[in-house]
Amino acid sequence: MTPTLRPWQPDDVESLSRLGDNPNVARFMTDGFPSPYTPEKARAFITMANSNTPSAILAISLEGQAIGGIGIHPQSDIHRQNAELGYWLGEPFWGRGIMTEAIRQMVAYGFEHWPVNRIFARPYHTNIGSQRALEKAGFILEARLTGTILKNGEILDELIYAIRR
Repeated sequence: MTPTLRPWQPDDVESLSRLGDNPNVARFMTDGFPSPYTPEKARAFITMANSNTPSAILAISLEGQAIGGIGIHPQSDIHRQNAELGYWLGEPFWGRGIMTEAIRQMVAYGFEHWPVNRIFARPYHTNIGSQRALEKAGFILEARLTGTILKNGEILDELIYAIRR
């Protein structure tokens, strides 16, 4: 099953709120990721995600159904040659290689649409699935920052993975 990346659509509200409203997904996201993920929050997110051209935040779609999200966030000032990659996938779709393929597609999209030379991602050390997906997509572990994240009362390490043009 090969995923496609596409803009978020208004009829993605149901799948976005259903798949996003999962503590197993939210525990690997920043605190900005809604939990609970209500339909109202899903509608607001879709509006925001579609506010830029080219779109930097896309739906991961499988057979026309939104099953997760992926975004590329170009940096500014002295970091302007870099972009941060962020993503999530609905739990029923974990472990199938879908995220690795979505990451590969987004990296190609990012290098095509923005003048960046490096795309990086910052998974928590506890998110082994994310680390493996990045590695399979060609990312290299650049750093481990010890004890830099506080998530749900737990101190976590932040890993920095990157791929270059």
